[in-house]
Amino acid sequence: MGQGMARTPVLAAGGIVLRQERTPLIAVVRLRKRNEWVLPKGKLDDGETPRAAAKREVLEETGHDVCVHEFLGTLAYEAGGRSKVVHYWRMEAGSEPVHELMHDVRAVDWLPLEAAVERLSRGYERAFLANVGPIALEAAALAKAASRPKAKPPMPEKRRARRTAPPPPLISEPVPAAPLPDSPVPAPEEVALVTDEAVEAETPVDAIEAELLPEQAEPKATLPVTTSGSTESDGPSPTEPARKSLVQKMRDWLGRAA
Repeated sequence: MGQGMARTPVLAAGGIVLRQERTPLIAVVRLRKRNEWVLPKGKLDDGETPRAAAKREVLEETGHDVCVHEFLGTLAYEAGGRSKVVHYWRMEAGSEPVHELMHDVRAVDWLPLEAAVERLSRGYERAFLANVGPIALEAAALAKAASRPKAKPPMPEKRRARRTAPPPPLISEPVPAAPLPDSPVPAPEEVALVTDEAVEAETPVDAIEAELLPEQAEPKATLPVTTSGSTESDGPSPTEPARKSLVQKMRDWLGRAA
């Protein structure tokens, strides 16, 4: 019989456990037997999934209940002559412990990433945490930002509507008057109201007498002219009644023409 068949590797699971503080902290545990600082982890029980085993082991070794998030990677190494394969998830721990530490763990400490890397006793765990630790911190920061409630925009202040005075009525510009003609046009009533003086001044009485009253027209006597420039007359002119009747006829004629 040749060399024995290769032994089946030991399967284990654990977590990069974060606790949210002003500076995020990572859990490292101190083993009782070897007095070493290691990442929290443990072997799978029969029929247990790696994810379920990781959550159980972290609770037992840190005392904190955790929420399991994304898978970070697998670490394989030799321990006690056998290969050991450990799967790690990012985990978020509560602020206070809820479980007593298991007997194999002496203490648990929460440190910033760089200090946690330096605290680990095994070189392969230091290298693993140095590589996946920044990824875990970035994923935790993004998840925290996404969980914050979005600030609602401020509601606009309700303002009472001001009572505004009605706008003044529109005043149309005055329409410019049509330019007046150079000479005024007399109104009809002005044409009808013709005075005796106007008739006498505008119409030669002698011409009208000769046209309308040829039988009453008499030759005018030539009045003597004195040296003083005054006209001598013994009484009213014999043509005065005929002249008055002519003015009346002119009024009647003008009235009918209007």
